[in-house]
Amino acid sequence: MGTVIDSHFLALTAIVTVGYQLLFFIITALLKFDKVTDFAGSTNFIILAVLTLVVKGSWHFRQVVLSMLVVVWGLRLGLFLLMRILRWGEDRRFDEMRDNLAKLAVFWIFQAVWVWTVSLPLTVVNASSRNPSIEAADIIGWIMWAIGLFVEATSDQQKLIFKNAPENRGKWCDAGLWKYSRHPNYFGEIFLWWGIFVAATPVLKNAEWLVILGPIFLTLLLLFISGLPLLEESADKKYGNASTYMHYKRTTSPLILLPPALYGKLPAWFKTAFLFEFPLYSRSLPLENW
Repeated sequence: MGTVIDSHFLALTAIVTVGYQLLFFIITALLKFDKVTDFAGSTNFIILAVLTLVVKGSWHFRQVVLSMLVVVWGLRLGLFLLMRILRWGEDRRFDEMRDNLAKLAVFWIFQAVWVWTVSLPLTVVNASSRNPSIEAADIIGWIMWAIGLFVEATSDQQKLIFKNAPENRGKWCDAGLWKYSRHPNYFGEIFLWWGIFVAATPVLKNAEWLVILGPIFLTLLLLFISGLPLLEESADKKYGNASTYMHYKRTTSPLILLPPALYGKLPAWFKTAFLFEFPLYSRSLPLENW
């Protein structure tokens, strides 16, 4: 098979992504039904992975492996988020959007950009005719993906169990991996997608290296826009006056898993420069508490 619209499948994947997200936007807007939002995002990754693999038709080992890794990640995350929202009810992120079509449209446009951009490394690998032998970068990338998936899936399950326990009602999660990171699930997601990029590098040539924008976009998105800032602000407003929470926040890394005894002793400048402890994560705290 081969070329469809463009040789790197960039236009093909963009059209499919916009169409898929537009479908769910219409469902959400007309039916006021937002339980499928995260499912729509996760399954879009699966569609792009399978589509580009099949359309190219090369079936190189590297292409098959990377496609399978993305499908496994997408299925796991999509089903987990769908089951969670069906159990919890409405998605509170949409409380201010359900009756505001413009805000809702911006969200779905952003989700489409997220899917297409983060998928870039796999898209370009599946579109490529080059098939170099498996090398160290492939193995390293696959291992990174496995570690990232384990951390993301484990922390998601640990938090779900913690939140479902009646005795933990109204508490912040500090169980399991959450003892070592305030957001281990985001660390896992970022790490596994950098793994996908690393495993894609043996195929990349010239301008194709721009697919690094995929993991960079995801990292910046979670660090500065939709991930950590929103959750940190929410937690600070809920628990900011609790001394035990403040101790947890001071001694627990925001992203990278580290022992609290070590992280708590590090100087503030080091945490900011190397461990992502940015001031915006504490902007909702009273100054005297921080």
